[in-house]
Amino acid sequence: MPGSQLGTAAAQRFTLNLSILFTELPLLERPAAAAAAGFTAVELWWPWVDSPTPEPAELDALKRAIEDAGVQLTGLNFYAGRLPGPDRGALSIPGAESERFRANVEVVADFAESLGCKALNALYGNRVEGVDPAEQDALALENLVFAARAADRIGAILLIEALNKPESPLYPLVSAPAAVGIVDKVNQAAGLGNARFLMDLYHLSMSGEDLPSVIERYTDRTGHVQIADNPGRGAPGTGTLPLADLLDQLWKAGYEGFVGLEFKPGDRPSEEALAWLPRAARAAR
Repeated sequence: MPGSQLGTAAAQRFTLNLSILFTELPLLERPAAAAAAGFTAVELWWPWVDSPTPEPAELDALKRAIEDAGVQLTGLNFYAGRLPGPDRGALSIPGAESERFRANVEVVADFAESLGCKALNALYGNRVEGVDPAEQDALALENLVFAARAADRIGAILLIEALNKPESPLYPLVSAPAAVGIVDKVNQAAGLGNARFLMDLYHLSMSGEDLPSVIERYTDRTGHVQIADNPGRGAPGTGTLPLADLLDQLWKAGYEGFVGLEFKPGDRPSEEALAWLPRAARAAR
């Protein structure tokens, strides 16, 4: 797929995920690398996989790296355990993990506010053997409402994402309807209306969903979109997904948000894995 076609379809609203791209560099060097590659917007998973509350000096250093690079942080995950790795969130896991998530919420909100970031992503969490799923769901709703209030305090939205069953077999939200159902529950319980669906086209395709139908049904509930090709979760053009057509459909349906590039570069430098996208299409407008 020609990169110029995808750039046109996405209306030049790309944001680069620095937790999966440019990982050949130390974290603090990645914002500058994204800027050097022509991007003006970046997003991140929670960078400290073992620490929901890192030292202020670590937060300050990342903030300076983003500001010095001149890029905008457009999305940030709450603490979710080991990503990449076996963990898929913490907020529905009773005990220490749930407590770590709650300790992380205000840290994330304050950091996001300091950089003008307006989208915070909360991964639901895996099912735990021996724990009643209903207990996990009740805990998840409580913690998601807590997160929605923190997001609302800084004028941000709370994103809720569907993953996919083959790669995340213990994660309960593996379809668009399941994730949107949680969005509705959070909005009803919190009374804020700031929860939105994170539409990851790679994950949804891995789950076998009809992507044009998902776009038609849920664009008006969507706060962020992420893409990678399938199979392989590689760069656009390495698989079979008609990403240019899908993004074009999204824009025609009224989506005006960012499109996160969340693909694996493979065994080549990230800059080479971005060659499909002309530099003129990389700056978010």
